[in-house]
Amino acid sequence: MAKRDYYEVLGVQRNADEPTLKKAYRKLAMKHHPDRNPDDADAQEHFKEAQEAYEVLKDQRKRAAYDQFGHAATNPGARGPAGFEGDVGDIFGDIFGDIFGGRGGRGRPQQQRGSDLRFSMDLDLEEAVAGITREIRIPTLGQCKSCDGSGAEDGEKTSCTTCGGIGQVRMQQGIFSVQQTCPACKGVGQVIKNPCTSCHGQGRVRETRMLSVKIPAGVDNGDRIRLAGEGEAGMAGAPTGDLYVEVRVRPHRLFERDGNDLYCEVPIHFTTAALGGELEIPTLNGQVKLKIPNETQTGRVFRLKGKGVKSVRSHRQGDLMCKTVIETPVRLSKEQKALLAQFQDSYEQSNTEHNPKSSSWLDGVKDFFDRMTS
Repeated sequence: MAKRDYYEVLGVQRNADEPTLKKAYRKLAMKHHPDRNPDDADAQEHFKEAQEAYEVLKDQRKRAAYDQFGHAATNPGARGPAGFEGDVGDIFGDIFGDIFGGRGGRGRPQQQRGSDLRFSMDLDLEEAVAGITREIRIPTLGQCKSCDGSGAEDGEKTSCTTCGGIGQVRMQQGIFSVQQTCPACKGVGQVIKNPCTSCHGQGRVRETRMLSVKIPAGVDNGDRIRLAGEGEAGMAGAPTGDLYVEVRVRPHRLFERDGNDLYCEVPIHFTTAALGGELEIPTLNGQVKLKIPNETQTGRVFRLKGKGVKSVRSHRQGDLMCKTVIETPVRLSKEQKALLAQFQDSYEQSNTEHNPKSSSWLDGVKDFFDRMTS
């Protein structure tokens, strides 16, 4: 069977969340499962196709790669479809485990990995562009020092007699034979006779941890930095989760960022716009001179090469885009008003030459009314 789009296989939109994916897969798996269609080769192919699609789309990393590269992102050399390492029991048990009170698997103890944590860090634009090292305080669940995370007072654990140390028990539910987490050991495969008095057998205790986080230069709003092993400790010595530091860049008074480029508005006097001149322009690395040519119109954008942000990924240096805004003078004195009136009179007769845009606009207005009245 030729490979189809995974989203098409499951019948979901490309922005479908995990519950939607699971519901769609469950429906297809129930319909095409080999136990229900023992002599239907097409049904078995549909089941494998849905299994492959769900295995890729439920994993955030695999899904991101698939969204970008399509089927080329899968690993055909790995065991199973699309680089899926496992058998039908693994993924099918993952879907139907919640129905029967457990999870499917290969018959081995399941350690409950510690939860990942997220921390939002607010930065000024200058800090995000230059990079910064900051101390943060994280309330978390850390490994119990009294028992070294084992959960046992004496450090000893015995094999669970209910599941024989594999962490799962098999149950028969109608046409399905599924494995579920052992209710006695909670999937660990071992039991503790003498729980630690400090953590009550959990292997972890509440604590507040101080961490030094290095934010690389060039990060942007919404970027995440992963600190491996800095999340919550796992249950009874299980692996620790990760900490994700999410960057939030505060709005800046002068600059707006778009990718690696910076944008700013530069107000200029109408005399400078007409006669030309030179302005001092602020950048994140100090001031630079910007030459304004004569007859500059409002809205003109000047590009200052290399005065933007250096990308944290490609190290490409962005530019600074300066948009001119001609400022009308206010609170003029009588003398200034008289000078402006004199200036106005001096070129009023040659309006076309000095104000080409106004003349063109007035011609357009005249043509419009002529057409309306004809």
